[in-house]
Parts: sequence; C-alpha cells; structure tokens
Amino acid sequence: MIESTLAPTTSAAAALRGLCDGRVFLPGDPGYDAARTPWNVAVDQRPAAVAVPTSVEEVVEVVRAATAAGLRVVPQSTGHNAGPLAGRLGDAVLLRLSDFTGVSIDAGSRVARVVGGTLWQQVVEAAATHGLAVMHGSSPDVAAAGYTLGGGLSWYARAHGLACNQLVAAEVVLADGSLVRTDADHQPELFWALRGGGGNFGVVTALEIRLLPLADVYAGMLLWDGARASEVCSAWAGWTHGLADEVTTSLRLLSVPPLPELPEFIRGRQLVVVDGAVLAGDERAAELLAPLRALAPEIDTFARIPAPALTRIHLDPEGPTPAVSGHLLLDDFDSGAAAALVANAGADSGTTLLSAEIRHLGGALGRPDPAGGALDRLPGDYAGFFVAVAATPELGALGLADAARAVSALQPWSSGRRFLNFAEEAVELDSAFDPDTLAQLRALRTELDPAGTFLANHALD
Repeated sequence: MIESTLAPTTSAAAALRGLCDGRVFLPGDPGYDAARTPWNVAVDQRPAAVAVPTSVEEVVEVVRAATAAGLRVVPQSTGHNAGPLAGRLGDAVLLRLSDFTGVSIDAGSRVARVVGGTLWQQVVEAAATHGLAVMHGSSPDVAAAGYTLGGGLSWYARAHGLACNQLVAAEVVLADGSLVRTDADHQPELFWALRGGGGNFGVVTALEIRLLPLADVYAGMLLWDGARASEVCSAWAGWTHGLADEVTTSLRLLSVPPLPELPEFIRGRQLVVVDGAVLAGDERAAELLAPLRALAPEIDTFARIPAPALTRIHLDPEGPTPAVSGHLLLDDFDSGAAAALVANAGADSGTTLLSAEIRHLGGALGRPDPAGGALDRLPGDYAGFFVAVAATPELGALGLADAARAVSALQPWSSGRRFLNFAEEAVELDSAFDPDTLAQLRALRTELDPAGTFLANHALD
C-alpha cells in the first residue's frame, strides 16, 4: 500500500509534465488552483499534481505515469462530494475528467453511453430527443459517473430503485493501465462492485446506462410560507405512509438568502417545499397529490412537463458553491420526527441551514434488486440531508454545527445506516454496507489494485 502520509518529491510529480497535451498542473503552476478546485469550493484540495485528460489514451498515460512515480490517482468529475478527500491528496494526482465528455444514445436498445465526466443535463437532453429518460438526480450539473457509482437517487427511484442498477456495462482503466469492459458476463465481480461500491476500483471512462421510455412526467413543486412548517411537515409525513411507489418526493425547509439573482417568490424567505415526480397519468397524479393540495399551497407547479425539465424542479445551485452538510437514513418519519425537524431547522430555530431536506425512500428502493450490484437497495424509508452555505470558514463551522444538530434531533428515527452519495465527510463504511458486502468489496479492491493506487472519496483502504 502506498502510504498516504508520504509527501511526494518534486521530481515525482514533475514526471507527469507533458502528459495530456500539457494539461498537467503542479503546485505553483499557472492554472493549478483553477484545476484543483472542486464544485464544492469549501473543500481545499491540494494534490501533488492535477491532470486533465480528454481521452481514454490520456487517462491510461496518467495512470501508468503516476504509478511509476509512486503517486496515487484520484479520479474526479466535478467534486460535488469532495469533502472526504480534504487533507488526503498530498501524494496523489487528481485526475479531473471534466474535459473528457460525451454521450450517445442507442434508441433501439434504450441505452445511453456516457463518457468520462459528462454532466447529467447533457445525458438527459440527448435521451429526450428519442423520447427517453435517464435516472438522473436533482441537479443538472452533477456528473453521471460519480452519482451512479455511489448509488444514484433519482426522482424515479421509488418506482425503479437505485440508478446504479440501471448500469448495463462500464469501461474502466485499472491500476496496471489496462482498459477493460465489464458487464454481467465479463468481469462480473467488477461490474457488481461498480454498482454502488464507488470509485475504488479504477478510472471509469464510460458507462452504458439503461433508459426509461418516458418523454414527459407529472412533476413540480408545492410551496408554502415557512410559518406553516409544522402543519405541512406533519401532513407530508402522514401522506407518505402507504403511498404508491410511482410517487417520489422531497420535503424541504428552506432559508433562502436575499440574493438579487434568485427568483422574487423565494428571495429572502423562509419556505416549506414539497417537490418531486409522479409516474402516472394526469388524473391519477392529481388524485395522489390531492391531500397536499388541500393544504392550499402558495405556489403549485405540478403538471405534465418534458422529462428534461425535471433536473431543475429542485432549484439546486448550479456552478461552484461552498457548502457543508449532514446526513442520515431514517426508518420512519412520523409526526414526532416532523416536529423535531421543525424545532431544529425551522424558521424559529435560529438555524443557518439553507435547506433541511427529507427525501421519501422505500418502494423499489427498499426491495433488493435481484440483479443488483453492491448496493442493491437502501435501508430505511427516508433520507435526511442538511446543507448550509459555507461562504467563510466561520459560516462553515456554524453550518456544520446546525447540520449536526438536525441529524442529532432525528436520531431516534435513524436506521443507523448512511448513503455515501449524501455523506460529504469521511464515514465508517460499515454504516453504508453490510459486513459481507464490505468484505467482498475490499477483497476485490485488493485483487485489482494491490498497491492501493486509486483513492476514492469514500475509500475502502
């Protein structure tokens, strides 16, 4: 194993100069700071070098050169979940895949081929030209690769399960520099591990993802003033119990800053929002949403919309953003949990959180996928995710404390498990995988990468 505490010599990192047609940056080089900065700009990544490939061949060159120089390799597309890497990159080459992108659609087999660090919006739009949809997340500028390898929680999730189990094949550069294609019949152990086991096994240079035959979907948001948080949160909690699998929604308490670029209807306000999608006809969707609409929301945008519009109903920030967060999975979210959420993250709580979110899980997410990978289901019927803007270190510390307060308040309903796509700090992996799965992942990691070349944000080391 390469020791992560070993400081690389200047000559070791310099051995990569000239690769990627000159797109290799060392500390002190012009362009190094821009290249090392992740989407979550609150995370200070300081690798020994940053390489920005634009092809598979360049990825292979970097992996082989880094290995020869005694450096580790950290694949990264956008850096949305970069937090666990902070302070661990001193002997590593950050392999930024943001310039290695592309998507093609095989409409006949309903499969998208997604290259390198391609963002979801590009995939969504390409699929839509064929009347198809993909199991993307709530943000258009998250990359498909990291999201999928970590599990992937979509607005279609309660009907179709985790996005990782829509993967049909992958191309991966391994630690020895070889490029392999893996699917259910070729290197099936690696194919199993990639579906939820994260980026521990190599550089994924292409994914082939099964698409859904959806051109449009009934989706949108319901919005109330924050003063109604107790009423709405309790009602949503009750509504989700026994809810049909075709409905996937999120409940959020929002404290929106008074920024001029924000829409006037949310700017500087405390709000309660329920958003999501209903995979049903209009009449059936209206029937399912009726209990929430009976609460007379101030804004109701639920309607039949083109599938690509679903990436922006959550109003996630686009572009680099400084953020800190907390997360847990819940076995239940009842009226007591709703009261705890409001008390610790509502308008009168004094919180600095931008968003306190509960996502409804269950349905297909809670049933083991018989052909699934390392993460074949999510334990728990709800997920909590609490995020604050960390524009300064002081605000970051306050935000982390408030996120931890919200997590602590909901511990009585916790499943004790974590979902790594939402865990933006280092966590014990036995909270994400059962013991047999974790042992199998670690054994495969040792087999494929005995020297520990690759370092993932949630590392199996």
